Amino acid sequence: MTEHPNSRQAALDYHAYPKPGKLEVRATKPLANGRDLSLAYSPGVAEACLEIKKDPSTAALYTSRANLVAVVTNGTAVLGLGNIGALASKPVMEGKAVLFKKFANIDCFDIEVDQTDPEKLAEIVCALEPSFGAINLEDIKAPDCFTVERICNERMNIPVFHDDQHGTAIVVGAAATNALLVAGKKFEDIKIVSTGGGAAGIACLNMLLKLGVKRENVWLCDIHGVVYEGRVEDMNPIKSEYAQKTDLRTLDDVIPDADLFLGLSGPNVLTPEMVAKMASRPIIFALANPTPEIMPDAARAVAPDAIIATGRSDFPNQVNNVLCFPFIFRGALDVGATTINDEMKIACIEGIAALARETTSAEAAAAYQGEQMTFGADYLIPKPFDPRLVGIVSSAVARAAMETGVATRPIEDMEAYKAALDGSVFKSALLMRPVFQAARTSPRRIVFAEGEDERVLRCAQAMLEETTERPILIGRPEVIERRMEKAGLSLKLGRDVDIVNPENDPRYRDYWETYHHLLARRGVSPAIARAIMRTNTTAIGAVMVHRNEADSLICGTFGETRWHLNYIEQVLGRDGARAHGSLSLMILEDGPLFIADTQVHQHPTPEQLAEIAIGAARHVRRFGLTPNVAMCSQSQFGNQGEGSGSRLRKAIQILDAGDHDFCYEGEMNIDTALDPALRARLFPDNRMTGPANVLVFAHADAASGVRNILKMKGGGLEVGPILMGMGNRAHVVSPSITARGLLNMAAIAGTPVAEYG
Repeated sequence: MTEHPNSRQAALDYHAYPKPGKLEVRATKPLANGRDLSLAYSPGVAEACLEIKKDPSTAALYTSRANLVAVVTNGTAVLGLGNIGALASKPVMEGKAVLFKKFANIDCFDIEVDQTDPEKLAEIVCALEPSFGAINLEDIKAPDCFTVERICNERMNIPVFHDDQHGTAIVVGAAATNALLVAGKKFEDIKIVSTGGGAAGIACLNMLLKLGVKRENVWLCDIHGVVYEGRVEDMNPIKSEYAQKTDLRTLDDVIPDADLFLGLSGPNVLTPEMVAKMASRPIIFALANPTPEIMPDAARAVAPDAIIATGRSDFPNQVNNVLCFPFIFRGALDVGATTINDEMKIACIEGIAALARETTSAEAAAAYQGEQMTFGADYLIPKPFDPRLVGIVSSAVARAAMETGVATRPIEDMEAYKAALDGSVFKSALLMRPVFQAARTSPRRIVFAEGEDERVLRCAQAMLEETTERPILIGRPEVIERRMEKAGLSLKLGRDVDIVNPENDPRYRDYWETYHHLLARRGVSPAIARAIMRTNTTAIGAVMVHRNEADSLICGTFGETRWHLNYIEQVLGRDGARAHGSLSLMILEDGPLFIADTQVHQHPTPEQLAEIAIGAARHVRRFGLTPNVAMCSQSQFGNQGEGSGSRLRKAIQILDAGDHDFCYEGEMNIDTALDPALRARLFPDNRMTGPANVLVFAHADAASGVRNILKMKGGGLEVGPILMGMGNRAHVVSPSITARGLLNMAAIAGTPVAEYG
């Protein structure tokens, strides 16, 4: 498929290629032989059926129901397209299913129903209860959507959630909570004027009342003007609840002194002249798509201090339901909730609002490069790609479900549950847990050579929130402060982090004299030492560790590994340490795999290979894993006499001569290392059980190549590289490392020296 400059054609191609649609069904169990078939279907499947018949709750154990949502629509109110029918709505529903999977790992089927009678549609939805753990009603016109949801909630014992209503209301509630905080106002004091009497508009007003807004302070308008007592045109019982006893008839009549304008109607409904009549520091939620009720620049022309949200992604504060629905369903499903009640919705609001007030995550910053994401008028709600949403919001929803008695499978350990949720988006979280726990036992000082790098700054922020370590940043204070402010970080120099300014530091003379003393007989003159301590941040960090002013150095966010390693070995090698290899942990879909040596030795000797294997095994145990080390080569158990196989065979002999408490085997091909059945056929008496989890290579090119292929094409997440042999006093990362990767390395560096080699 070629890329088309035409956006319409690009959208069509996206849906058509490489295969039609956005969804497919994949099996979660193997079906490779007759035994698998007999378990998956007849006769083995009968056992699961009988268990569920005996105890219906076991469906959550033996089927996918507890993680399965149906997105149901009749296509009568699709996005901004209106009543386009059930079939034409299918691309939207498939997209909704994709969002469920992407953001909350919830499986989803889209169900488009050709039925416009709301009671008959509700009957169809109710009949689906045995198949699904929850129902997401979508794009059903008002007032029919109210009828469908009411009937389903009355008859069904699983959550039924009309996202157009409640999803919008929840995100509006979160945005309003923070907008009022910024404006210095309170829900109970504000006047609200709203346009749009549809499902979303009414639901938003209902939610705002639950948050403290007074009913008499709400003025609802629609295409016919103010909703007032006695009006008969285009009225229904839901809309009538907001009828005011008044002679005012137009939006222009009721807008004066309004604190909050809530627009869920159509384009250009609110004029600049109306905005000028609003209260000071007006809050304007112009949510019509694609053209809002007023464009932000037009509103700010008459009210420069206005706080504005829209439904568009090209302006700040996009009110987007994806901030809500994946996470409220995740929490509801995980506790087996029978409904989604008001307390769960408010918990969702509070979680979303609180997250926006925290420091922006590095992952969200990377997904929205160039956008200012510091809490305030232009950042009221977090971005959908903030990975913390699932942990914070879903756990809050689950807790509210349990507290209100609608959870059928209560969670005993909420802290562990939240950690598991975080682990579902932070792929390294579960594996890194024992490392973080070990790091907390003895607070250590970690110095970052590239302290001005935004990734390092975000890592330092996260260290304060998640560890007991003290970050030390090498860099110019004014540059660091400017970049922290731009990134919306709350770090304070001197309070939260220590600074070493290469251009002007009171310890400068001590540092260059130390460096000169260490290297005077290696051609380093005082002038060279002074120059290096002004310009070379890796050397400065190494000197700090040597002088015991820091416990560990992290460098390498830019530059070449050998360059950094040269200065580390110059300084810290004088203390008896020696780098004997680097180890990369690759977190893959089916589990962790360690790769060595990726950086230190281009062509390691047998002695070095043995040393690498020993060091790798020691580090693997720090992750709570049992090392299974394969010495990898093109040669297979002696079938090639020369090349890397020869060196690996000698390394095996060296290991055999020692007393080691880990399993190792080789030399062998990678597939042989990872496939126990293949290995058993080729060498039945091999000493390894199960697949290898450590691959040691005799060439750095091979190790680095495997690591990068797994990272770029295999979806692997790298933790490392971990520099072995330096007593955990220095690590050289790769330039592609993320802020989360740096945090992982800080935890590894933060483990007491006795724990690591």
